[in-house]
Amino acid sequence: MTDLLSGIRVLDLTNVLAGPYCAYQLGLLGADVIKVEAPQGGDLARQLGGSPKLNQAGMGASFLAQNAGKRSVTLDLKTAADRERFLDLVASADALVENFRPGVMDRLGLGYIELKAVRPGLIYCAISGFGQTGPMRDNPAYDQIIQGLSGIMSITGTPETAPLRVGYPVADTLGGLVGAFAVASALVRQKASGEGAFLDVSMLECTLSALGWPVSNYLTAGLDPKPMGNENMTAAPSGAFRTSDGLLNIAANKQEQFVTLCRLIGRPELASDPRFAERETRKKNRAALKAEIEDALRAAPAAAWEETLNRAGVPAGRVLTIPQVLAEPQVLERQVTANFDDVAGMDTPLTVLRGGFMVDGEAPLPTKPPPALNAHRDEIFAGLPPRAKAGARA
Repeated sequence: MTDLLSGIRVLDLTNVLAGPYCAYQLGLLGADVIKVEAPQGGDLARQLGGSPKLNQAGMGASFLAQNAGKRSVTLDLKTAADRERFLDLVASADALVENFRPGVMDRLGLGYIELKAVRPGLIYCAISGFGQTGPMRDNPAYDQIIQGLSGIMSITGTPETAPLRVGYPVADTLGGLVGAFAVASALVRQKASGEGAFLDVSMLECTLSALGWPVSNYLTAGLDPKPMGNENMTAAPSGAFRTSDGLLNIAANKQEQFVTLCRLIGRPELASDPRFAERETRKKNRAALKAEIEDALRAAPAAAWEETLNRAGVPAGRVLTIPQVLAEPQVLERQVTANFDDVAGMDTPLTVLRGGFMVDGEAPLPTKPPPALNAHRDEIFAGLPPRAKAGARA
């Protein structure tokens, strides 16, 4: 864990993925993240994952993935006593993240306006499927719903198989990343002026924003994006190619890369073939070009071609499984994972992923395992200052 957000307290009222992932990123940067959970079961992700035993223990694999380093306390926000305790927490906090449907916190009397009265400089980040306004604001939203509505599924797969869901919760993840970025940005202003912010994060809008290229092709060039499988609409040869033992991604997007590729696979004449000599002709004849390249690539395994092509400046990479990539020397050297031995509800060690960045050459790793439900109640409330004093924080 780094110290970039040391001294920052974040209240995490979120469930499942987008919100917890947002707060996890802030925790990796050094923030003190207090996970406020419902007494009956806590975060739903505690019951989700591939191990029924862990689900039963309230430590599901989905929960373990993005809650390391946090502290847990349970509060029933529908009761007066726990609402007062929650307000004590708010008075001590710099930021709050929630991913309820719009209006839920307001109906509890704990919306931004009420909480701002307790902590004037509070940064309140509300992550929802569609945002706090608009005709769809009250609709329930999970990742797959957003994938379908955003257009992602319409361009995922081949013309024969699309629309397809992306193989992981990409819309949830994008919502969490954008939320963390927005909170970190608002903290800069808060520390300079004491001013808080209300951050309205829409998963649909986050996903649309990440679809910049295909959306721009439609808005600017009038091109309705279509599914192309593993092909790249902007260039050829750029996609996944069969070798003697598996798939190899090649992105020879520049002319010089294409010429080098042709030479290295023993087919230099392809570079001067009228069908393939220029970028636009290669795109029009991509199927024929792919057949020629794959015929040559069958002479060696993907790993050998990967090394040969990359050494010559032609981007290439094997298509790996999750177990394979986690065993890659590159991933191991960069310390992408953190390990914990004594984790509540587990009788084996736990390995979790960190964020996708390093700080001053060091990996920002969580220092504590994911918390058991309500594990830190006593220490959290014992350390709270009187509300009136805390509420005056800048």
